[in-house]
Amino acid sequence: MKLIALFVTLLAGILPVREIDTRIGCAVADSPTASIFGAGGEVVGNTLPCVTTPNGMTYWTPATCISDQKGVTPYRWEAPEWMGFRASHWLDGSATQDYGSFFIIPDCKPVPLDHSQEEAQPGYYRYGGHCLTGFGRSAIMKLECKKLTFGANTQYNDANLSWDRETGEIRAENPVHRIYNGWGKLAGYSSWAVVRFNKPIKAVKPIGRIMYEIEFEDTPGPLLVRMGTSFTSLEGAAANLESEIPDWDFDAARSRVEAIWEQRLGMIEVEGGDPQVKKHFYTSFWRASLSPRMVSDIDAEPDFDDFNLWDTFRALHPLHTIIQPKRSGEMMQALVRKYERGGWMPIFPMWGSYTSAMIGDHAASVIADAYTKGIRNFDYNKAWEGIRKNCSETPCDSLYIDGRGRRALEVYMRLGFLPLEEHVKYAFHANEQTSRTLEYAYDDWCASLLARELGSKEDYKALTARAGNWRNVFDPRTRYAQGRHEDGTFLDEDNYLKKTSFITEGTPCHYSWFVPQDIPGLIEFVGRELFEERLDLMFSENRYWHGNEPGNQIAYLYDYIGRPEKCQAAVQEIMRTEYRNSPGGLSGNDDAGQLSAWYVFACLGFYPVCPGSAEYALGIPAFDRITIHQENGRDFTINRKAASKTAFKLGCKRLKRPFISHRDITRGKTLTFYCR
Repeated sequence: MKLIALFVTLLAGILPVREIDTRIGCAVADSPTASIFGAGGEVVGNTLPCVTTPNGMTYWTPATCISDQKGVTPYRWEAPEWMGFRASHWLDGSATQDYGSFFIIPDCKPVPLDHSQEEAQPGYYRYGGHCLTGFGRSAIMKLECKKLTFGANTQYNDANLSWDRETGEIRAENPVHRIYNGWGKLAGYSSWAVVRFNKPIKAVKPIGRIMYEIEFEDTPGPLLVRMGTSFTSLEGAAANLESEIPDWDFDAARSRVEAIWEQRLGMIEVEGGDPQVKKHFYTSFWRASLSPRMVSDIDAEPDFDDFNLWDTFRALHPLHTIIQPKRSGEMMQALVRKYERGGWMPIFPMWGSYTSAMIGDHAASVIADAYTKGIRNFDYNKAWEGIRKNCSETPCDSLYIDGRGRRALEVYMRLGFLPLEEHVKYAFHANEQTSRTLEYAYDDWCASLLARELGSKEDYKALTARAGNWRNVFDPRTRYAQGRHEDGTFLDEDNYLKKTSFITEGTPCHYSWFVPQDIPGLIEFVGRELFEERLDLMFSENRYWHGNEPGNQIAYLYDYIGRPEKCQAAVQEIMRTEYRNSPGGLSGNDDAGQLSAWYVFACLGFYPVCPGSAEYALGIPAFDRITIHQENGRDFTINRKAASKTAFKLGCKRLKRPFISHRDITRGKTLTFYCR
């Protein structure tokens, strides 16, 4: 029967879940271009070979350390030891912190890490004789040991463990702490776990207050462990466990988890193409299905957290609007809920807290993008209220220090840009004035879309004008983005290929392409010929940096000057050099699935250059035929055909421009690429 199921899956054009290797991106990048601009933690995928379900609360992952400190990934390919398993809340592909997590170490000691002992799939992980499968809130482990260590990952030593001698159940609370704004302070809630075993406990030895060594009676068969987690209570953790894994049948649980992933990945079927590209496509689709994190219990209204918005507004959230528009709306409602609770629309909400970890104000982007694509299952009027407040007001000092509100908004509104003299206090990324100006201008444009649609005419006019503030940080002498002083003078430096304090995680060369809301205006400002020449140099002289997000749209800008064949060549080169089916197969931090979502779009043949516009620029599909099965029951079909000249058809109509709308997708049309 398993062979028949596998055969049916292959016929359907879907990579079987068991052929996906979730360790891709867990090592230092092996891309030849990763280290040109990136260094240190910037050239590591920072992903986890975790088991969970789409947007799962908890990532059930193998662990190579027990640290929960910032930037320390629970699992690293290069690590010397395998520790065991962790119930993790690490933001996959990031450089933040794990929080509220718990670990299990079989035999109470680590062992040398030997990758030949591993199997790593979306629904299953094995190391030697130790196996794991799990859902979004609970997991079951099958271990070959007679004792284990259970504990809480916490540098603050403030977790609470207890053992119910009557039931044999272990219960745990791990208070969540903040980083960035309010570093080290309690976040105001805890992570909870209940742990159950299929064998009687012989002895429990406390190790401090955050670990137990647990010895079991010597009975036949493997040791089975079931664990449930919650962010609300022990009762919530127990209910989540009983709902998702009510018994000790490991294989049945694994099959149910795999069926969930088969259904998710089956939403996009592909035919033809390179098998290695197909493998990376479905691996990317899987990883792009993890964030943001569900934080509600199984019987509660869906709620989400850990919105890595500076990265994910670009491609991950636009992908959600296609694959799961209903859940996308629920995510937008989660942002609205944060505004209602805290009085400000969040910038980079993590661990239930406000942070100003990165720049921009990109809740405006993801909410406007959802709204313009017809997603309405959220309170968009309340969302606009919060976005408008972020655009026009600054909190009192205590709330501002806490991470609420746009950074340096008053100066930006007064001058139309952030000058070099404004060092942007109370931000994890200080300075970065030019990048901030460019991103604020884009966010203002996104806000203007909501103002227009919801009838706020004066706000629409003001915000539309502010969307043009990008011009205030482009030096007319060089036509590159540049640092600018408060007196209006620009820096007189040849720095367009150098990392500078006024640019975020890149160079002026990279940020000079970030004007998504007004690309025609940028082309006019630079000049069409110079625009194309500089685009060419980005790729011919290795100026392009794919491992960080600000330039992820650059290859698609060729479409705006009528050179789609150059776009196709650039996209194919990025796919070839920056993505591999290896542990080092991502050229930088995946950042909650952004680099993976880019690859998914690249394989589909289109990309959201300007989220909020409901428009996609066309590239080149990686497969001969692609079918996207949508929630509305309509299939969007993509065909790739060989031809002597690059051309595009939507249905029977030849496209004059290499662009499609979101409505073309939702209506279930057929897009055909004629490729040289």
